[in-house]
Amino acid sequence: MQWPALIVLVILLTACSTSTSSSSLYEQIGGSAGTEKLVDAFIQQVGNDELILPYFTDTNVRHFRQGFINHLCDTLDGPCRYEGDNMVQIHTGMRISEADFNRVVDLLINAMNEVGIPQRVQNQILARLAPLRGDIIYL
Repeated sequence: MQWPALIVLVILLTACSTSTSSSSLYEQIGGSAGTEKLVDAFIQQVGNDELILPYFTDTNVRHFRQGFINHLCDTLDGPCRYEGDNMVQIHTGMRISEADFNRVVDLLINAMNEVGIPQRVQNQILARLAPLRGDIIYL
């Protein structure tokens, strides 16, 4: 490859990566519609999982759905501000094991795959949610 062609390629790749990285994770998953689609796919995953579903037996699914949409929107730098209960308040008394927590992460990954979220974006989403682990297990 000649130098001018290489320079053009580098400029094009830089421009592409800059435009992607400047948009929020919220925008990268499709904004409001994408977040709702992801949460709906996640709820479907939970509903079909015999291990995790019992944790949700007393859950108001509509309330959970809206809360999770708002939480993700806020966490992924969308225009929402999550003002619901914190993770400790929500999960205290549930006695969620590390294995069960990991299973929920697997279900979220399944949902992200189902709705077509790229692997790179999935990793960034999981990195944003990972610090919540200590507020969820064994409470």
